[in-house]
Amino acid sequence: MAKPIEITSPEQFSETLKGSRIVVADFYAKWCGPCKQIAPFYEQLSRTLSRPKVATFVKVDTEGEGSKAIAAEYVVTQLPTFIIFRDGSVVEKVKGADPKRLQAVVEKLSNDIENATQGAGSSSSTAGIAWKGADLPRGYTDISDSVDVRGLELLNADDTHFSVRNLFNKSKPSALSKDKASSEEKDWVESDTDEQLLLYAPFNSAVKLHTIQITSLPPTDEDDDEVPMRPKTLKLFTNRPHNLGFDEAEDIDATQTIEIGENDWNSNGTANLALRFVRFQNITSLVIFVVDGAGDSDSEKVRIDRIRFIGESGEKREMGKLEKIGDEPGE
Repeated sequence: MAKPIEITSPEQFSETLKGSRIVVADFYAKWCGPCKQIAPFYEQLSRTLSRPKVATFVKVDTEGEGSKAIAAEYVVTQLPTFIIFRDGSVVEKVKGADPKRLQAVVEKLSNDIENATQGAGSSSSTAGIAWKGADLPRGYTDISDSVDVRGLELLNADDTHFSVRNLFNKSKPSALSKDKASSEEKDWVESDTDEQLLLYAPFNSAVKLHTIQITSLPPTDEDDDEVPMRPKTLKLFTNRPHNLGFDEAEDIDATQTIEIGENDWNSNGTANLALRFVRFQNITSLVIFVVDGAGDSDSEKVRIDRIRFIGESGEKREMGKLEKIGDEPGE
């Protein structure tokens, strides 16, 4: 419907991010051969998928006088680089002139655009867009969609009332909503016999993990010793073929151990947990062991509402059938 918009200043780019729910940005240089090669393909995507106030395609000259600062802000180190934004935050990066990779990302994006278009008239609509409990680290994206939910396993969870998939629910936690969910609509997880939990999360592709965001929203208006606690100590284990047992998780060395302090939780009940990035490269699975909970109550339960994995995603090991746009860029 529209050609890509040329961005000439940080202010223009900021206004574009505010004015469109989804923004796709092509970072290029005039001398870059691969950029020129894929440009017709990118323009075709723009003409096909652009929607006013919903989906906007832009181009950013990384050496332009008014736009090179934007490339520096988003750590663009390879040309071309395509960055996808949703609600102003980076959600995906495609580096290089790779039409198949870009097509795969845009196929998923097109579903979000369709859902966003249908919900554009409703301010409460969040179709296809994941709730975030904290800002994303600059240059990284929410890669929680890379989790293979079919392989999720959560040990010592009270599975009579709670589902492990609640942890990766894209919607805003009911505890933060004005109309809080009833007891039959529990969209979080709680531990069962004690405060410990063991989560096994496999990924559809090898990923790089930079940050874990954990949201925990125990009720605060109840004078009850059985009110669940927030998690305090986490032990992380990488690239395990399956979940660990509790005794094993206690005994072996973790890839990283994290202590969450009271001041680490923000107003959304979310803790932003930075990882030792060099230890979390090429990750195919992650085990999160909740060792104990925070608080002085007699409760033996821990509650977690949401988990978000932040980093860089890789190529999927299994891909669904994609609609063919063209064999060569621009076709």
